[in-house]
Amino acid sequence: MISLLIAAALAAAPCPTETNSAASLCRAIAAQEVGKFAEAATGFETAAGMARPGDPAADRMLAAAGNMWIAANQPGKAALAIDRALTGKGLLADQRGLALLDRARAAEAQGDLKTARAKLTLAAPSIGEDPFLWYFSAALAIRENDIATAKVAINRALAMAPNDSSILFEAGHVYQTAGDDAKARDYWTRAAAADPKGASGNAARRALGMLNIPLTVTNQVAARPDGDGEGPGHR
Repeated sequence: MISLLIAAALAAAPCPTETNSAASLCRAIAAQEVGKFAEAATGFETAAGMARPGDPAADRMLAAAGNMWIAANQPGKAALAIDRALTGKGLLADQRGLALLDRARAAEAQGDLKTARAKLTLAAPSIGEDPFLWYFSAALAIRENDIATAKVAINRALAMAPNDSSILFEAGHVYQTAGDDAKARDYWTRAAAADPKGASGNAARRALGMLNIPLTVTNQVAARPDGDGEGPGHR
């Protein structure tokens, strides 16, 4: 069975037109590289289905299909593909951990937060050094209304990737949700600087614009406890 690495190299050239697993895999990778994620997912599933029985590469291709279905915003199809991959024996160590993380992402996208947390917990022992695991854990914890877990998770992600704009943005989200606007502002400012023209930077700038505006001098006078709102001189 052709490996994913070899197929990636083949995808740089025109893919074979044959109807077999290797050709389908090549076409799937080619579709992935140009952002045709649904087409890539279907190609990975087709390649897996054409693999010889018991070939561990089939499980890896199903996991790749699940990842592509997530990118195509079809979490239900992602969950099905990844569950099939996880039932086999082809995913080892971090491969299995990454598949479990993707399964958690698919569950979260479907609103099944309990399954998302369970799959994330299973993924942690093998990919605990991946900052995205903790980034996602923090985002999930916000949806679970668990601010304490969100803080622990995002701080672990920051320790691993302190200059990652996506993680900095999520840190701002965590602390804004926790009611700490000062920290939120700091993290969003850093995210905007780290990604001046990208999606995370733009999101950080929008978030900064939505933070509460500090009281002006005029507003402070209006808010004084000795005023009654009917103008100066009134007693």
